[in-house]
Amino acid sequence: MKSKEYLSILQNILRLVDEGVHVLDKDGNTIIYNDAMSKLEKMETKEVIRKPFGEVFKNLTGENSTLLKALMSRESTMNQKQTYLNKDGKEITTINSTLPVIVKDEVIAVVEVAKNITKMTEMSHTILKLHDEIGKPEKAKSKKIRKYNFNNIIGNSPNFIEVIEKAKKASKNPAAVFIYGETGTGKELIAQSIHYESDRREKPFIAQNCAALPESLLEGLLFGTSKGGFTGAVDRAGLFEQANGGTLLLDEINSMPYELQAKLLRVLQENYIRRVGGTKDIPIDVRIISTSNEPPEKILSEGNIRKDLFYRLNVIQISIPPLRKRKEDILMLANMFLEKYNERMNREIIAISDEAKENLLNYEYPGNVRELENIIMSAMSMADDNVTVLDSSCFSIKHSMHRTEQNFEGIGDEGIDEYLARLEKNIIEDTLENNGNNITKAAEDLKIKRQTLQHKIKKYNIKI
Repeated sequence: MKSKEYLSILQNILRLVDEGVHVLDKDGNTIIYNDAMSKLEKMETKEVIRKPFGEVFKNLTGENSTLLKALMSRESTMNQKQTYLNKDGKEITTINSTLPVIVKDEVIAVVEVAKNITKMTEMSHTILKLHDEIGKPEKAKSKKIRKYNFNNIIGNSPNFIEVIEKAKKASKNPAAVFIYGETGTGKELIAQSIHYESDRREKPFIAQNCAALPESLLEGLLFGTSKGGFTGAVDRAGLFEQANGGTLLLDEINSMPYELQAKLLRVLQENYIRRVGGTKDIPIDVRIISTSNEPPEKILSEGNIRKDLFYRLNVIQISIPPLRKRKEDILMLANMFLEKYNERMNREIIAISDEAKENLLNYEYPGNVRELENIIMSAMSMADDNVTVLDSSCFSIKHSMHRTEQNFEGIGDEGIDEYLARLEKNIIEDTLENNGNNITKAAEDLKIKRQTLQHKIKKYNIKI
């Protein structure tokens, strides 16, 4: 097969790739420019292919272009952030990996793969701006930011009272706190209560989900950016600076990229941060509360968190029991949600029937307190206008329980952990199929976060 035929086959393959691909020959002429890159940069392929890179992209030089830098220096760059203007004059941000192809000590081509993160970058800037505004007293007052404390926590079961007492003790000192609890158990509620009961209560409380952003954006979001640090970078304070004197909640810490965990560890050890691209050390005084929806022993054994970082974060460990292990609190919580949504929906539903209460008590609540709240809200939404007592016909719990029974095939010889994993995988596959493989809708049906569902899809190698 001739080289031109190979090139034609490669071009057709690259049309199916979501990431942008741009290849220069040894003279700096474009020889491959796929559809994804064309769409990103708003350039027609015919405007770029077989033309000198410098003539087409006149605003890019060897200093700010990862492609030209690789061609001239013969050095690879991996996952480097680059911000520049496309043909329409719109600022775009990509994560680029660039590799020179060297044969017999000669660079014969340079390959670049670019992932478009423009929207994610805009989102991270918006998050930082909102956190900054919320941190200002007059802004917080006008936005009516809800601040939770221990008075907002409902529960009388002995194991839950023990958790609250431990959390109250934790609020009296500045030690790092690690909170474990299944999805929907109220980890952030406990974290906020610790903060607003502490002597840091007048300082900011800022929360960030570590699974929500890729490493390149999460690093800038946490530590801030320095102008000139990379193309398009501006001086911007990160969440550590914004939370100075207060508390930073790192939700789903086990989802933080491994390399970024090392940088977080250094911050905890030295109590200063350095903005991305900056050279100045900025002292910070921030209490860290971290959370995980998986048991500590599991995330450690699977290598999802560095042991040295975990021991820094796990000075005080709080494990929140799932709702199925605090049955005494179910009806108390249900009545609280009844009052809450009576006010919001302008309803006058005064009670729950005995049969419906029995169903509530017998349900397992895989989504915990959050799921119970959604069940009550759904029942009240579906009840007729003249209803004052919610009976079992208003609830969808029976269907959920029946479905679980239908999936039961017996544990057999595989053991409880393997059986539960298989059951969870089957439920996820069924829910995805029922929602046309729409992850957002499936997550809503399963009463879990979208990021949690994505993690489980990857964990069970579910094809969608």
